[in-house]
Amino acid sequence: QVHLVESGGGSVQAGGSLRLSCVASEYTYSGYCMGWFRQAPGKEREGVAAIANDGSTGYADSVKGRFTISKDNAKNTLYLQMNSLKPEDTAMYYCAADLTTGYRPRTLVAVPEMMDYWGQGTQVTVSS
Repeated sequence: QVHLVESGGGSVQAGGSLRLSCVASEYTYSGYCMGWFRQAPGKEREGVAAIANDGSTGYADSVKGRFTISKDNAKNTLYLQMNSLKPEDTAMYYCAADLTTGYRPRTLVAVPEMMDYWGQGTQVTVSS
């Protein structure tokens, strides 16, 4: 059964931090790769970060050095630690899973459409 539930969003000032969590069902968590994506009003959905089952990761250039993606296999949970937040990070953040393609994280970050299942999202708002 597919199950992805995000939490941890909120409102912070620029320079602040947030940690997003995504709890997945066993079936969803067992896929090739999981990732975080975001969509701001009036903009297309874009990849943020992804992590494969072997622990390899991929990041969008805009978040490198500021965001860190990680997994806790014992809890079937995906995390996104976001530091040094900027107003341009404001968006709805979605957790997603790839159960079919097996593409590497960098590819999935670049092509969000390849992900198979999506959560409902959690809002992140960064004020200046």
